[in-house]
Amino acid sequence: MSAPRWLAPLIDAPGGDPAQLRRDSSTLPGRIANPRESAVLVLLGGDPDAATRPADASVVLTHRSPRLRRHAGQMAFPGGKADPGDEGPVHTALREAAEETGLDPSGVDPLRVLDRIGIRRTGFAVRPVLAYWRVPGPLRAVDPAETDEVLTVAVDELVEPANRLRVGFAGWSGPAFRVGDYVVWGFTAGVLAHLLDHAGWARPWDDGPVHDLRRTLAASANRESFGLGGRLR
Repeated sequence: MSAPRWLAPLIDAPGGDPAQLRRDSSTLPGRIANPRESAVLVLLGGDPDAATRPADASVVLTHRSPRLRRHAGQMAFPGGKADPGDEGPVHTALREAAEETGLDPSGVDPLRVLDRIGIRRTGFAVRPVLAYWRVPGPLRAVDPAETDEVLTVAVDELVEPANRLRVGFAGWSGPAFRVGDYVVWGFTAGVLAHLLDHAGWARPWDDGPVHDLRRTLAASANRESFGLGGRLR
């Protein structure tokens, strides 16, 4: 099945600047030796007959349990590390999304695999998989010890200038989004900002002030914590 016309700007857009994506995604410069392969699912839903982005356009995000040892409390796309039996990033992204959210992969049309993004602070090389949710269905947090909430977020909410900000910590800064009481930042926010820009959906927002990441997260519902030395866990 062909993708809805309103998704054409994302499918046909150039890959963008991987260096900018790395900067926006709270990664560190430099090459990763023997990275661990992983993939995330950027799952978009909305009116299949619309020619331009419809009012019901949405993307699926998850909130990771604050009890996890890594990435605790972060907002993220469904996804995770590749298993030996996976047949590639699409397989990994769909399998992980099914395990985390109960997603039925048969109702999903993969559209495009974006370039690998190496994240030095975690050692992972991540492939975002862009997909259309052709047959939407109920989602849930399958294992609350890993993911405690699954959200279908309106794209209109993401492009609203009042919901966009820039956060910074220890010399790094990058885009962020307010989603209800949550804050999306780092890798996930970098990918979202990249896609909104290349689709031509982004609206002008105040990108000047850099909000302190620690204070911003402390005022959010993320419940993210800092470990020794002020590093995010």
